[in-house]
Amino acid sequence: MSVAFVKEESAETAAETQLPDRVVSTHPNLVTLSGLQALERQLQEARSAHDAASLIEDVNERRRQMAGPARDLRYFAERVHTAQVMPDPASCDTVAFGSTVSFRRDDGRAQTYRIVGEDEADPKAGSMSYVSPVARLLLGKQVGDVAMLGEQELEIIRIT
Repeated sequence: MSVAFVKEESAETAAETQLPDRVVSTHPNLVTLSGLQALERQLQEARSAHDAASLIEDVNERRRQMAGPARDLRYFAERVHTAQVMPDPASCDTVAFGSTVSFRRDDGRAQTYRIVGEDEADPKAGSMSYVSPVARLLLGKQVGDVAMLGEQELEIIRIT
């Protein structure tokens, strides 16, 4: 419908309420079971926010309030649809998707991260995406192995 037939300030205002889609990774959407559950929760939250915004009477305000949830609905629906739940690692012998790996850097700092899917990665909370540079270096390694990250060595000290 043309903006001439709705209470709209301008065509630009209508365009301002359409947010660009969130970028969907080209990597396989590998997730842990808890990662899938988090995606499903986020999808439901986006659906609830969209439904609540759809009740706003003012058309301009409704469009503004629906823009974010509509974009999130598209994104999370796609991520839930393409999610591939990975089983827990079969052993702690080698670093795998879902492993928690501790490593020591050259400067003596020890760090521990769980290797998870892209949407569930949160370095501050101790998880990193399986496609991150560090995770890609560590996957397939064993305790005692050293991986080079540029000029820096990362020695694997524990896998759980």
